[in-house]
Amino acid sequence: MSDRNLLKGIFLIAIALSFGVGALRYSMGDFSQAGPGLFPLLVSSVLLLLGLATVIRSLVTEPVAIYFNTKNIGVILASLVGFALLSEYGNMILGSCFWCSARRSPAALIRWCATSRSQAH
Repeated sequence: MSDRNLLKGIFLIAIALSFGVGALRYSMGDFSQAGPGLFPLLVSSVLLLLGLATVIRSLVTEPVAIYFNTKNIGVILASLVGFALLSEYGNMILGSCFWCSARRSPAALIRWCATSRSQAH
């Protein structure tokens, strides 16, 4: 599977089905007295429709190659791990400040390095 749009659609469908099945464990109620499962079921239904539309669109358009930027994935994962650790052993404000600054600074640095290398060549 090398089509990015098809992979996105399948991922959206998987998320929608997992949350939709989870929402079925709660009472639905009706629209005048909504139960705790109604809103998650409605949101997952919309997400399922978007996923199906993305899959159908990917079947009729040109395939788009899948590309993973491992540096950005690493920065995001490191910032989330740092946020979790600082929130657990410090406090939530410290973890949130770290998450925001760690996500912005390395990503900006990576973009700057990439543009400066491309301009040098």
